[in-house]
Amino acid sequence: MKASKTRTASNAGANRLRIIGGQWRGTKLNFPDVAAIRPTPDRVRETVFNWLQADITDARCLDLFAGSGALGLEALSRGAKSVTFVDREAAIDTYLRDTLQRLHCEQGKVQMMDSLDFLRQTAEPFDIVFLDPPFAAITGSQLLAQVCTRLESSWLKSNAWIYIECPSSMGSPNTLVNWPGNWTMHRSKQAGQVGYHLARRNI
Repeated sequence: MKASKTRTASNAGANRLRIIGGQWRGTKLNFPDVAAIRPTPDRVRETVFNWLQADITDARCLDLFAGSGALGLEALSRGAKSVTFVDREAAIDTYLRDTLQRLHCEQGKVQMMDSLDFLRQTAEPFDIVFLDPPFAAITGSQLLAQVCTRLESSWLKSNAWIYIECPSSMGSPNTLVNWPGNWTMHRSKQAGQVGYHLARRNI
């Protein structure tokens, strides 16, 4: 969940995550104490990567709104060919670069910039995209719809997977305005306040 910038002794471990599968299974990482970071919970990640297990090996992945990097790092641990991490926070940029160096991983690329600005660049089509924006940024806004529209313009390979986390109160994200018509909702579940969904691009 989103964490406040000030942590008490009782939640001092709240900015720690554990890689749960693959070559770095069990590795614990301490991510920056930034208010907007909300790592995907372990049990949700386990479910998501079970969904993707047949496609993650050698996949080119994009982790937008990377935050703690939980999704992208999990993908690399499980055999992804490469992951591009995008986040606009300087502290996250430093943390992700240091983490990749610590793991002796050369398959990760970190871009410190706004996600929409990133998607205005020359496109590099991806096999799998992880979308986990700050919940406060997408509640009552069109941010997620804008990102989906830009992704569809040229950032996705044929039959790409798009994973989306959003507040469970929003319901399924395919109700968003401008949801691409060629995306099909493949899986959709809820864990507390988190809704998590896997869509497939059909081209």
